[in-house]
Amino acid sequence: MAEQHASAHQSHQDQHHDAHCSAGNDNVPVFDTRDLLVREDIMAKAKELAGLIYTSEEVQFYRRAEKQIQSNDRVQSLIAQIKKKQKELVAFETTFKNEQMAKKIEAEMEKLQDELDGIPIVSEFQQSQADINYLLQLVVSIIRDTVSEKINVESAQAEAPEQCD
Repeated sequence: MAEQHASAHQSHQDQHHDAHCSAGNDNVPVFDTRDLLVREDIMAKAKELAGLIYTSEEVQFYRRAEKQIQSNDRVQSLIAQIKKKQKELVAFETTFKNEQMAKKIEAEMEKLQDELDGIPIVSEFQQSQADINYLLQLVVSIIRDTVSEKINVESAQAEAPEQCD
């Protein structure tokens, strides 16, 4: 398997070299989709990071809140009613073209949504979703910024252009 990968990689390098030289010296690498498969060490670190995030306080709180929401009859009833109203709204807007009834259903949905949002576990769950999203975006930003810094530092060093045969 490793030999196949090495052979495929060498073949790609040859293709890349040919494409690079035929396209001029613009220093823009061309990657084959096969080569965009992530290296095993990067995948291992990504999985390790995912494990750390999964065990974070934010994710654990989210999971507890999600279980409470799933087992809360009032919350589930409100969610079901809102979904039913959404279907009714679509029907009155598109099939029946009844704007007055659509507005009435929208008002009913808004009232149900306000009631749902007023339940403490729901607002805590929504906050935990926002916290996890923020955490994930922060991690992605740190990775992006760190890679960008390294690329900028490395590109500032003069590199000899690739020689075409």
